[in-house]
Amino acid sequence: QVQLAESGGGLVQAGGSLRLSCAASGSILRTFSINVMGWYRQAPGKQRELVAGITSGGNTNYADSVKGRFTISRDNAKNTVYLQMNSLKPEDTALYYCNADVLGLPGTNWGQGTQVTVSS
Repeated sequence: QVQLAESGGGLVQAGGSLRLSCAASGSILRTFSINVMGWYRQAPGKQRELVAGITSGGNTNYADSVKGRFTISRDNAKNTVYLQMNSLKPEDTALYYCNADVLGLPGTNWGQGTQVTVSS
């Protein structure tokens, strides 16, 4: 349905910042719009968890562990969602996945993931 391409991951020291981007594409977007976009993460040996989500209207929600440090935003015209991550901690190390739901269509869409590694 929708292809999601993430970028911006990398290796950073504790206290540093990274900005993740995720661009959605696909012919279906000529007819349907994206409702909710979000970022999830999965650390080794742990379950995938929601980091932050944002609706097309700009309403946001965050995991308690990232509140005050991460900011999610989106550009609806570009079908792109961003995650600004500040004051990074080693426990933020994970594979970060972009997620998008298309309004009116079943199922959800996932990106391939981008690795974020925070060294202490």
